[in-house]
Amino acid sequence: MEDRINILIVEDEGLVAMELEENLVREGYDVADIADNCDDACDAHRKHQVDLILLDVNIKGRCDGIETAARLMQIKEVPFIYLTAFTDTATIERAKHTFPAAYLSKPYQVTNLTIAIEMALHNFAFRKAPEPKPAEENRMHVVDWEEKKEKPADSRESILAFNNSIFVKQNYKFIKIDIDDIYYLEADSNYTYIYTIENKYAIRHSLQNVMDKLMLSNFVRTHRSYAININHLTTFNDSFISIGKYEIPLGRNYKETFFKYFNFL
Repeated sequence: MEDRINILIVEDEGLVAMELEENLVREGYDVADIADNCDDACDAHRKHQVDLILLDVNIKGRCDGIETAARLMQIKEVPFIYLTAFTDTATIERAKHTFPAAYLSKPYQVTNLTIAIEMALHNFAFRKAPEPKPAEENRMHVVDWEEKKEKPADSRESILAFNNSIFVKQNYKFIKIDIDDIYYLEADSNYTYIYTIENKYAIRHSLQNVMDKLMLSNFVRTHRSYAININHLTTFNDSFISIGKYEIPLGRNYKETFFKYFNFL
């Protein structure tokens, strides 16, 4: 099952944290955990898959939110946003040195918060990807589809790749999909459809571009219009392949490549 964007909340006021969690869930995000001090925040960051962090500056314990942000980035670098009532010059100057994606003041507006989150994820992907390398581990890269000649003039879609996940834009929001959860890809004219066990996503790009740019090592073309995740293969014969509940054609010109994935005894 594909994941939504997971957010870690670092906030020491219980009611504020609960309200923030409710607002985030309502907007389609998941809350990985809530911490009120630096040590618990670091433990949560190690334990959970975290895509973004929201931090208050004033939290419990010996480290404030700014010091906590620096320690969290030493564990794993992800985009983070300060959400705090502290707007004095000295605090903002300290916060600048940790390079947050945004600095929002309380009381916040949900619309402004969601915009900041989407921009943080998007900009972080661009900042972390000078040039994708096939052998690079834990990489994040962005496929800038606006540079593709075959892209329709009115398209502004992007796919963001982060570790073993991708973010695809659906209804003005980036949705996280674990690559391991993708069953197969289907080409349909100028679109490629991404199928998971429960959902189907459409992106306005060719199947070959998706295969080339996202470097999906576990995917193999079985037909001019299909590529499957070989890890989800259940059965096959000379003409068709079963991927869970889906049946995918096996084209004559793609059999040789398909069978290279197997060791014949």
